[in-house]
Amino acid sequence: MTTTTIRLIVGSKNPVKVNAAKETLNLYFPDAEIDCMGIAAPSGVADQPMTDADTKLGAINRAKYCQQQHPEADFFIAMEGGVDLFDHGAATFAYMAIIHQGKLSVGRGAMLPLPKQVYHALEQGEELGHVMDRLFNTDNIKQKGGAIGLLTNNLATRTSNYTHALILAMAPFVNPELFVNHE
Repeated sequence: MTTTTIRLIVGSKNPVKVNAAKETLNLYFPDAEIDCMGIAAPSGVADQPMTDADTKLGAINRAKYCQQQHPEADFFIAMEGGVDLFDHGAATFAYMAIIHQGKLSVGRGAMLPLPKQVYHALEQGEELGHVMDRLFNTDNIKQKGGAIGLLTNNLATRTSNYTHALILAMAPFVNPELFVNHE
């Protein structure tokens, strides 16, 4: 029996993002071998995106960069975390961009409310991971459970949030007949 190999390029070397992307494809294609590689992909936006639009653009830019660098791959997945100020307060979230067979699908993870002091530090130019490390006395939390883990007593994690959002963003690729005009 021949095992199908699916080549996946992830627009980050962060193990949380790479593992979430690989886990998602493993769920959809349990009989395939997932050949996964993370690469440093530029977002084209600020290191800490401060708007919904910039966060979405960052994910799309990273996925497109992956496609340009490794056009032979089957899937290109990128995630971009950002923050914005909504009518209910500041929150952090992440966008997912998946490119497969030349088509793009975009999804978004859950929103996590942020304390005012965290948002104010971000407005001053700090990155969320660094602010959370200082607030919770952790080290490099962005490559572990992230702010979401810290603020939910680890009931949710970056990996769980990314994986769930990626599963949803895969819908156009696993049901292509329903998404014929999907852009």
